[in-house]
Amino acid sequence: MSLISENPVLFVKHGCPFCLKVRLYLLEAGLIDTVTLRESRSPEEEDAMKAELSPHLAKVSYPTLRLGDTYMTESDDIIAHFVKEGGPAPAQLPTFQAYVDGPFKQLLALYKENAELKQGA
Repeated sequence: MSLISENPVLFVKHGCPFCLKVRLYLLEAGLIDTVTLRESRSPEEEDAMKAELSPHLAKVSYPTLRLGDTYMTESDDIIAHFVKEGGPAPAQLPTFQAYVDGPFKQLLALYKENAELKQGA
């Protein structure tokens, strides 16, 4: 990891599969201690995080990584950032890969199916 003056801040929503994907990568990669984790576990905490993030993002979504004055919102982009900074490639992490290829893949398929059904209604 490159040296930076302050830890990146990772904003996550409890129960979010995309957030779990990033957290699992950081945990298995041994990088979890290099970020400050901010998790919303209640509607009040989520409202406070949204209020903090909304001036910086067109649309608040989770996970969000704050790197100084820069904000990143896509889970794959966040993971790619850590790989670029010297973290291991996701393919080297068996637990991460098991999540992505198993439960995450199923949740993503359900999410897409649900979105299609809503469009058709």
